[in-house]
Amino acid sequence: MALHNRVNGKVLKERSRRSLEKRITLSFYKYFQNHDPKQYRDQLYRQWSELAVMGRIYVAEEGINAQISVPELRFEEFKKALGQCGLAGVWLNFAVEDDSWSFFKLRIVVKNKILTDGLNDKTFDVTNSAEHLDAESFNKLTDDPGTFVVDMRNHYESEIGHFENAILPDTDSFRETLRVVEKQLEHKKESHIIMYCTGGIRCEKASAYYKHKGFKNVYQLDGGIIKYATTIKEKGLRNKFKGKNFVFDQRFSERISEEVISRCHQCGKPCDTHINCKNDGCHLLFIQCDQCSIKYNACCSEECSEIIKLPDEKQKELRSGINRGAKIYKKGRSPKLIYKS
Repeated sequence: MALHNRVNGKVLKERSRRSLEKRITLSFYKYFQNHDPKQYRDQLYRQWSELAVMGRIYVAEEGINAQISVPELRFEEFKKALGQCGLAGVWLNFAVEDDSWSFFKLRIVVKNKILTDGLNDKTFDVTNSAEHLDAESFNKLTDDPGTFVVDMRNHYESEIGHFENAILPDTDSFRETLRVVEKQLEHKKESHIIMYCTGGIRCEKASAYYKHKGFKNVYQLDGGIIKYATTIKEKGLRNKFKGKNFVFDQRFSERISEEVISRCHQCGKPCDTHINCKNDGCHLLFIQCDQCSIKYNACCSEECSEIIKLPDEKQKELRSGINRGAKIYKKGRSPKLIYKS
């Protein structure tokens, strides 16, 4: 069998939209010694393709980081398959809101690291992570005004949702966040510092690094925002998270509370809906309300709105040879967007 997808992405998206199959969206990660990431990647692809798993998975010598969806009828089979891959007992973070359309293909990539952090792992013990706090302990410790709560995510994630009174680094990457937070809290090494992220993986590495750098009382939210949202609902706890949780799939976000804390980047109205610019030569990620979506044809600007009206061949010609990656991953930092925070 081919160990990669050969079907056009637009065809797969349309196929997924039409499917009535109920799927379960989840994420997980695990740090472990993986001596042959390429062989491991191929093993996963064979097994998970048979189970109709879709998603984005990174494997490296240091472990695995996965965001996937699994057919509900095959979920028990999938859990058994995890054991065959050395992942028995790994914590699975289930989506807070699930429309069964989070991913439309299976993509497994071998990387140098499962999380790009810019750190030299040989200089510190990456397994010496901080104490994990459950939702109840997190709420209690964050009631203390002397506690610092730190969002370890990027600016476009925290913009639509974050915990009360959290420090929100205005950064584009985890690598940058690590440095900014260290500098910002360098004189608070004796204070209680609680970090959080989407599902926990960034805090797992960050907490070990900060402990190595001399921070004495470092904690991390167990299972990240996803597990917190599930736990407070199950136990009837106070919700300290405001807004939406950004997720890295077709849904873009999950609503955790009813507050809308961000605004449309084009008109300034309250809004927390992310989209990618419809112009394939741009694809900028930004926040757009329904009215502006109509006005700009789901594009980030009048310029892009005019481009998508052109014949397909002309559009291809305009974007030929352009590397749009850097632009996409600036995630909304564009002079075209008047109301970007």
